[in-house]
This record gives sequence, structure tokens and C-alpha cells, in this order.
Amino acid sequence: MNYRLLRFPEWKAKAVTLSYDDGAVHDRRLLETVNRYGIKCTFNLNSKRFLTGEAFNVRDAESALDSGHEIAVHGAEHLAPCLVSPSAALRDALNCREELENALGVIIRGMAYPDSGIRRFCNGSNYGEVRAYLRALGIVYARSLGEDNDRFLLPEDWFNWMPTAYHFNKDLFAYIDKFLSLDLDKGWPSGRDPRLFYLWGHAYEFDTNNNWELLEKICKALGGHDDIWYATNIEIHDYIEAFRALHVSCDGRRLFNPTVRTLYFCENNKNYKIGPGEALVVD
Repeated sequence: MNYRLLRFPEWKAKAVTLSYDDGAVHDRRLLETVNRYGIKCTFNLNSKRFLTGEAFNVRDAESALDSGHEIAVHGAEHLAPCLVSPSAALRDALNCREELENALGVIIRGMAYPDSGIRRFCNGSNYGEVRAYLRALGIVYARSLGEDNDRFLLPEDWFNWMPTAYHFNKDLFAYIDKFLSLDLDKGWPSGRDPRLFYLWGHAYEFDTNNNWELLEKICKALGGHDDIWYATNIEIHDYIEAFRALHVSCDGRRLFNPTVRTLYFCENNKNYKIGPGEALVVD
């Protein structure tokens, strides 16, 4: 059996996604900027602030959804699940999801951990329990933080999804240059797996630091590349999970796609795609 390499839609080997927290009024400028560059963003909102209508409000969130972005959970009251009791953290996630869904008329399945996330634990909380109750609440991924790196790997654990970099990382543009220079159609097959650039931050920090030009510079560098798939966090999750759900024969040659997505991959230097409900035999 040859290496079967996941490819994003239209056989793209690289993807870019953004994730921004808290839903301050500055997210409006963030939304306008990423739209101009064709970059997709996940907006992680605190439902209590959101429902006051004083910052990034229902109209703003609806505009983001209409533009192809994602709204995700960031805690009704922004409670770090590792620092409060499990029951308090569970309620914070559940209330946030329910309040955002009811306000927007959508189904929300993603999350970014509020505050210090899951970097340390006390008050009887532990990672296994957090992951279990999030799954029970219908959350399918949760973004973590604190381990910036330039490996650009797809997540191994959806409930500890580590982004590439914080937007003020001093090495950010070196990371971007390295990512853009990757040629994943050449070299040993074992090193041609797909790569993801995942940026996170808070839009209000550009205002606090008076450097909105940095956001423009980031978007100009990352946007507009024909070989990159621009997607939200949930789109990346759902695509990868659909690929993992393919039914494969023992010898690896026969595949069946039980999902609703058209999936792309390459094998032995040949590109394949398999549509929903389709069977395929690879050479």
C-alpha cells in the first residue's frame, strides 16, 4: 500500500485559519479586514457580553456568518475550565452555546477555551473530565494555546487543538515565510502530509497597541494564494474527520465515502477525489 495523503479541497496541501476571542467592538474591523483578503476566521464569543449588544452584536455575527466565517463558544462568563469546579465550567460552556445558538439560529459545535484554558488544573478539574463533558455538550473541538511552533501539523487531539502562533509572536513572519515556501508535492511521501497555519489573538489588542497595520501585513502575507484552502476551524475539523471516516478495504485499494463531503487525496503521485456515497478503486 502506498502513502495516502489527505489533500484539502481541489487537492490543496495547505490550509489557513484564524481564531479570535471575546467579541469586542474591534472584531468589526477584524471582520472587514479578513473579508478583503479572503481569509476565514472563527469568532469565539462570550455570550453574556454578546447579548448586551454593546460590542460585537447579533447583526455583526450574522454578517460574519453570511461571509462564511464561524461563531464559536468562548464561555458565557469567560471561565477557565481548569480553574473552576467541573460543574461551573460545564454550565459556562453549555450556557454560552445555548445562548449563542438561540440568538443566531444556528448550530455551534466549536470552542476556544476561555482565560488560561487547560494549562493547569485545580478545584477538582482535570483534562479527561473537561474533554468528556464538552463532547457530551456537542462540542467537537476546543482550541488551546501556549505552545507556538512552526511544524504546522494537523491536530492529534481536537480538544487540545494547539494553534501555530499568537499574532504578536516575534517569529510570526518567519513562520509565515516557512509555511508559504513549503512544497508538499515534492520530496519523500512520508514528509508530504498536509499542513495548517493557525493564527489566534484578540482584535482589541491591535487597538491597544495602535498597530492595526500588523493585521494588514499578516493578511496580505497569508491571503490570496491559490495553493491554500482558507477555512474556519469547524470546516477544517469536519473535512479531516470525513477523510478519517472513509471505509477502506484490507488491501487499501477500495474505498467508500460514507460522508456528505467530496474528499481529495493523493497516492503514488496521482490525485484522486471521492464524492459523497461514492466507491473508488485506486491504482
